[in-house]
Amino acid sequence: MIFDVITIFPEFFCGILEHGLLKRAIGGSYVSIRLHDLRDFAEDTHRSVDDRPFGGGPGMVFKPEPLFRAVESIQAQQSGRRSRVVLLTPQGQVLNQRRVEQLSREPGLILICGRYEGVDERVAAHLATDEISIGDYVLSGGELAAAVIMEAVARLLPGVLGNQQSAISDSFAMAAASPGGGEAAGLLDFPQYTRPAEFRGWKAPEVLLSGNHQQIREWRAQQALAKTYKNRPDLIERLPKEA
Repeated sequence: MIFDVITIFPEFFCGILEHGLLKRAIGGSYVSIRLHDLRDFAEDTHRSVDDRPFGGGPGMVFKPEPLFRAVESIQAQQSGRRSRVVLLTPQGQVLNQRRVEQLSREPGLILICGRYEGVDERVAAHLATDEISIGDYVLSGGELAAAVIMEAVARLLPGVLGNQQSAISDSFAMAAASPGGGEAAGLLDFPQYTRPAEFRGWKAPEVLLSGNHQQIREWRAQQALAKTYKNRPDLIERLPKEA
């Protein structure tokens, strides 16, 4: 999987790529992450990539020319199937696990990190294949969103996680793979406990120490439902009626 990230702040990613899962994915050659400075694709002496919006209003808008040049330069180096071009924007479709799984089956992704008041609409209409938002809130730029997508996608690639079952059984993952296809499919993950069995008077549930796997599965399914009802009741409303 190749991630090509187009940004005006390539140095933003230095720390993110030097730690944790993405570092491991890069070190194991499961992913390649290439950072492209958008200003390198500007043609004026000031390396301008933005301008005032037509019609007036505050802020600045990314111009189309540098973004088209950047993407087309990346595509010119690709052989075979082209990478999807993802514009990270608050106006995009909200990212969920199903979309992450779809993206993980791509040979690569070109991630455009917006900034300021946004990006010229011709980029969304004629260059991007996807417009994605990571939530119903606004950030100053798309760099954090790009990092979120890279980690969410990379952890699904075979070999990146030491235990791939972990990725399959996480919150949202089972629902994305098979709606209604498991005891807790479509629900948040069940609560987890580890040693010590008692901490400051709070005890881990006895059932988890019992060794009775059937009872443990039943308890986990019940707790997943309870946690989902408490924190994300909207997910329960989306469950298949036969569930």
